[in-house]
Amino acid sequence: MNGYQITFFTQQDRRHHGKPLADWLVHLSREMGLRGATIIPASEGFGHHRRIHSAHFFELADQPLEVLMAVTEEESGQLFDRLKAEGVHLFYVRTAVEFGSLGEPGA
Repeated sequence: MNGYQITFFTQQDRRHHGKPLADWLVHLSREMGLRGATIIPASEGFGHHRRIHSAHFFELADQPLEVLMAVTEEESGQLFDRLKAEGVHLFYVRTAVEFGSLGEPGA
């Protein structure tokens, strides 16, 4: 199948509707019936404000996170329409990919 890998970049302390933004994105993808979403924690990074964000032993609130999804073109359009309607401010990378599954489910 052809579509997109979408990677959203955020951090642990960013919230939307009272939930951590990364968790909200995963729940949104489930609600929309997408194939899945994965949160990947990072140890350090910086964003458009050039400020370093990192995961410290005692303080994980500033930890950078990535949320990855593989979606069809139609699903991508629906996802971005929903994010715009929600007023979410979020940096992303959308890359054209081929994706699918191998083997039998549950094997």
